[in-house]
Amino acid sequence: MTDDDPDTLAALADRRGAERAVYQPAEDSRLLAEAAVDHARGRTLEVGTGSGWVAERIATETTATVVASDPNPAACLEARDRGVPAVRADLVAPFRADSLDTVAFNPPYLPTDPDNEWDDWMERALSGGESGRAVIDPFVDTVGRVLRPDGIVLLLVSSLTGFESVVDHAERSGFDATTVRQESYPFETLSVLRLTLDN
Repeated sequence: MTDDDPDTLAALADRRGAERAVYQPAEDSRLLAEAAVDHARGRTLEVGTGSGWVAERIATETTATVVASDPNPAACLEARDRGVPAVRADLVAPFRADSLDTVAFNPPYLPTDPDNEWDDWMERALSGGESGRAVIDPFVDTVGRVLRPDGIVLLLVSSLTGFESVVDHAERSGFDATTVRQESYPFETLSVLRLTLDN
């Protein structure tokens, strides 16, 4: 079995509940990877890379030059083990202005009751705060700085976070938003937004 085999992804998704260190690929990862393989080009950054599975697919299935970032040092190590250069970083903070053609991000998006949060890396990889947008909004506010004028952002969004709220925030931040992938599941709909600067 390969990493993108459905049985492998199902097994990883089942195991993810027990994983406490690094986010492992599941259906949201696959959806973002498919969109990135279709759209990524040039200098590409995957923010919040987790295991590095999406970044590895971009690197092996496109001509993009790929780097990854994650605040979790264990995630950076896993990504490097896959051959993906990875830096420990908060969102896009260390990257130069106007330096990237593509930025891909599967953010923490699960709405979480503050009284029920755990203080570990897996919680940080999953929890989007009460609204589900605690990480998405700051990302959208800052990612435009690192994009080249014709650059794109591929952002995975769950219906649990309020899809229209994310689109509205992106548009207020100077982006045009287009949905390039979408899949529905029993409890949520996952979409990948393609954001471009409204020049």
